[in-house]
Parts: sequence; C-alpha cells; structure tokens
Amino acid sequence: MRRRNGKSSLGVKLIFALVIAGAVYVYSSAMFERDVPNIGMSNNGYWNLKEPLKINIDDASGVKSYSVILKSKDDENTLHYEQFITPKGSLNIEVEPPRSAYAMKDKKIKIIVQATDSSKWNFLNGNTAIKEFELKIDKKRPELSIISHSYKIKQGGAALVIFKVSDDNLKDFYIQTNFDKKFKAQPFYKDGYYISLLAWPVTSQDFKATIVANDYADNSSKMYVPLYIKQKRYRVSNIKLSDSFLKGKITQLAEEFLETQGVEEPIEQFKIINENVRAKNEKLIHEITSKVSDKIISDFKINKMYPLKNAQVVASFGDHRKYSYEGKPVSESYHLGIDMASNAQAQIRPQNSGDVVYADYNGIYGNMPIIHHGLGLYTLYGHCSSVEVNNGDFTNKNQNIANTGKSGYAMGDHLHFGVLIQGVEVRPAEWMDKEWMKLNIGDVIKSAKEIIDRS
Repeated sequence: MRRRNGKSSLGVKLIFALVIAGAVYVYSSAMFERDVPNIGMSNNGYWNLKEPLKINIDDASGVKSYSVILKSKDDENTLHYEQFITPKGSLNIEVEPPRSAYAMKDKKIKIIVQATDSSKWNFLNGNTAIKEFELKIDKKRPELSIISHSYKIKQGGAALVIFKVSDDNLKDFYIQTNFDKKFKAQPFYKDGYYISLLAWPVTSQDFKATIVANDYADNSSKMYVPLYIKQKRYRVSNIKLSDSFLKGKITQLAEEFLETQGVEEPIEQFKIINENVRAKNEKLIHEITSKVSDKIISDFKINKMYPLKNAQVVASFGDHRKYSYEGKPVSESYHLGIDMASNAQAQIRPQNSGDVVYADYNGIYGNMPIIHHGLGLYTLYGHCSSVEVNNGDFTNKNQNIANTGKSGYAMGDHLHFGVLIQGVEVRPAEWMDKEWMKLNIGDVIKSAKEIIDRS
C-alpha cells in the first residue's frame, strides 16, 4: 500500500515538473514571444491626399498580416490589406490615397493600422497591435502673390521684393536662388505681407529668384520674381608678386596666422593667406551678416552711403585678381568691397544708424566693425587702425565708429568698405547712388503700401 502511494506521489511530481518545464519553455521560447508589433508612421499630423502614407511595422517573430483602414466621419474604407505566408520581420509600406480622395470633405480623419505577428502566443493566434493616427486633411496649396518689386537687378547688385503668403497650416517660406542661397523675408506693414532684399553675387553668371511657400501637409507654391537681369563685366587684374612684397608684408602676416605656422616658403605663405585664411575670415563675415529680424517693419529708409569724407576710391568692387610669380599663376581672389583713402587714420562716419554686430580683429580684414542697418543690410569697415564702438552698441548716423589704417592684409592706410545683404557681398556703388535707392527701395515700398491699403 505504501509503495503504491509512493509511486503515485512520484508520478504527480513528474507531471508537475513537466508542466513547469513546459511553462518555462513557453515563456522563454521565441516561438511564444509576447511583444505586440511596433507600428509607426512618418507623418507630422497632416495629409494632402496626394502623397502616399509611409507606415513601418516591426516585430521580432515576424508580421503575419496587417490592414490599414481610413475612418472618416461617415465611413470606413480599407486602404490596404496584406497577409504573408512567410512572416516579415520589418515592413515599410506606402499606402496610396483612396480614389475618392478629392471628393472627401472631412477636415480630420483617422488611419487605423492593425498588425498581427506569427508568434504562437495567445493560443497560437499571435500578438495583435492596433494603432490610430489622427490626420488633418489639407489639399490646398499656400496662396502666394507678389505685390511689388524692383524692375531689374545687376550682377553684383541688389533688388527688393514684397509679397503676400497665406495658409492655415503654413510651415515655411523663403526665396530660393539658382546659386543655392535662400533669402529670408521679414514681416512687412500688415499681417501676411513680407519684404526681402535680394543679392546677385559677383561670382555667379546668372540670377534667378523664386519664392517658395510650403505647408505642413507638403503642399507647395512657387512664384518666380520677374526681375530684368543685367550682367556686368568686372575688371580682371593680373598682379605680379614681387620678392619685396612676399618677404615683407606676407612674411609679417604669416607670423600671426595659425594656418601658416611652420610654412617657410613665401609663395606658399601667400597662397595660404590669400585662399585659406581669406575663406575662414569671409565665412565668419557671412555668418554674422546672414541674420534677418522677425519683427514687422512698415518702411525701410536708408541714406546714401559714403563713410569717409573727401575720400577717393582707390580699388573697385568685383575686381578679379589673378596673382603670378615669375610668370607662373599662384592664386586668385575677388575684391568684394571698395577701397577708399583720404588722410591717415581718418575718421569713419557712416551716414546710417545701426546695430554693431561685430567689432574685432578678423584676419586679413584687420580691425573690422560691422553694422546692421535692418532688413538684412550690413556694412563692413576693414583695415581700421582703431575701433571706437563695441559689439552690441547702437550707432547714430555720422558717428565716428573707427579710424582708417592698415591692419590685416593692407599695404597702405585706407578703408575697405563692404556692403552685404544676408551674407552676400554687393556693389557699394548702388548704395552710394540716391537715385538708385529711390527707384529700387523707396518707390517699391511706396507702391506696395498703396496696393496693400487698397486690398
């Protein structure tokens, strides 16, 4: 009797052990994994009913089936369904809009994605995930119209454009050029209107500007700015480097630049300074002068520029300088300002007020204050002997901001005067011409305000 009870007890223990082992196997086996599929959508909450929805589904045991349902206010529509003989570990699905998309009047819809994996869990039925995505429907492109603009733009010069853009879901807008520069516009006069100066780099042989507006549903509008394009021939200067220049000014400059440390050959020193150091210095200038305010403006009045009294222009803008030594080409660069000279250490007094955004030493440009006059228009003053303003100061018109000198890459006492629009150097001559400024700035703004007031 006792033996029978012992055998029975042993059998119960064996069965219990098998149950435990089976449970451990089920819980630890990949076949019985319990994680539901992971469902995601590459979308920002908007849909224009033109582009496909991009959905991704991942699962460790593999996706066995999935469905995508569009649920509107009054209806449900299966957009996509798929079942796999061989489960898929990862799926990237593009779901096309329904054929009736453009007849849809709903402002909001739901996309319901259901996915089931191939796990043996849940009585061999697998794990199922259901995820809902609420999307705003926006089929309308942003409204875009040009209000007023300059008649023409000259190579190396500037122009102005004023336009209107509106959209309930507006994401961004900018002015795209053919030379990979995007100009930012500033709010102007009344809500929905914007103004921007444009610049044509002297190194670009053509110019095209297109206003681009995008909304969050990826609807886009584009409008070409119809400017008359006028190319300009700039001077090419062939400059022979002398030994006295190389062993004098260049050797002196090479001592202060990190890029020329350890370089003994004067020609190589010159090449590094004229190319590498120049590029570094101009990159800083472009970064500083690329900023535009987000504050609304109602006008933009600027006085003609001539910051150095009784000065002569001794070097022109856009001069393409090609350097050679003993008959062999060495390097080249563009002169992106004008050089003005009068008396030694003459006072520099700009005719326009503005914010000092830089007042420090900048390599080949020497001591160099930069002033922002608004609307992305900046003026630069290079090679100064002393600077009388600090970064962050506000300067009044005709205030002495610095004195001319020969700091940096300068052979004699003079002012390198530069004008930049959103990081692009332009012809100072235009901003020294009262008639040009009236036609291209003042009259364009006046015309735009009259049109806006009538609308």
